[in-house]
Amino acid sequence: MAVVKPFRAVRYDEAVAGPLERLVAPPYDVISPQEREELRERDPRNVVHLTLPDSEQEAAWLWRGWQAEGVLAREPEPSYWALSQDYVGPDGVARTRTGLVVSLEAEPYETKAVLPHERTHAGPKEGRIRLLREVGAQLEPIFLLYDGEPPAGPPDRPADLEAEGTRLWRLDADVAPFFADRQLLIADGHHRYESAVAEGTPILAVLVSTSDPGLMIFPTHRVFAEQPSARWDGPSSDAETALRRLEAIPGHHAAFVQYDGRASIVDAGPGRPLDVEVIDGLGHEGISYTPDAGEAVRRVDSGEAAVAYLMRPSRIEDVFAVARRGDVLPPKSTYFYPKLLSGLLFHPV
Repeated sequence: MAVVKPFRAVRYDEAVAGPLERLVAPPYDVISPQEREELRERDPRNVVHLTLPDSEQEAAWLWRGWQAEGVLAREPEPSYWALSQDYVGPDGVARTRTGLVVSLEAEPYETKAVLPHERTHAGPKEGRIRLLREVGAQLEPIFLLYDGEPPAGPPDRPADLEAEGTRLWRLDADVAPFFADRQLLIADGHHRYESAVAEGTPILAVLVSTSDPGLMIFPTHRVFAEQPSARWDGPSSDAETALRRLEAIPGHHAAFVQYDGRASIVDAGPGRPLDVEVIDGLGHEGISYTPDAGEAVRRVDSGEAAVAYLMRPSRIEDVFAVARRGDVLPPKSTYFYPKLLSGLLFHPV
């Protein structure tokens, strides 16, 4: 199924470029305009100058110039990389997520080697395609999942690269045979994957096992400026109590909390649709999203919004099942945290 290969990475040479902590950044699509300016000012060689440039031509000029100056260096040999990320989730719990960094052949979804779970939009894809054409490299990794225990993990030695809780080790093991009969599910990076398919290039990918104890999906709550036409009535309580009771409802039931000043648990019963699909049926007019349940409640209490729907996290097995049926989930159905760090490795194509 999935075709993975080692690759000769390009990376920052800290002896020339300076500390990695000043050079890395979050993925391009989660950076606000203010954050972009802060990162650009942090260091003239910060990766955001490549991933969110003023123009694709500027990014290509910097990419070539930094290599000529020795700011960026090419690895002498192709390699796979082991990755680990230490993080504290939105729930306040410290965890470590591990994965493998590989070169992945970008195949059309029709082959079923790689499955999507979200709809994409033409605009972001066009921008990524232009950048890929000009620079000739995959500048940021995408995040994919697979079933099964990892074929290799981080070696028991100091990391080869490290920044902001993320560590990378070169691997000697050949992991390609393990993935030859595996399907991969895109967790984050649908637009970049489809751009690679359109251009016929491999993609820089981080592969994480669904059995990894550090892999978590967090919920994204829905907030409506106006009350949708559908409404559920039931016993009410405060939001904190309702959320605790929501956790006790079986995972195969579609369930959520409706909060309009009072909190009501809605249990739609077992089977399809999923929680997020029920709310998606209310439409998208006046909708906004937040991963913070307290913020969703605050918007209703302050009068900024009419109603909030407080969600449970989507289950990984449900996301995979939807993708294997050939379906996609509504926007913001999954919130994988943390995001992958950009600027550690680049993949020339």
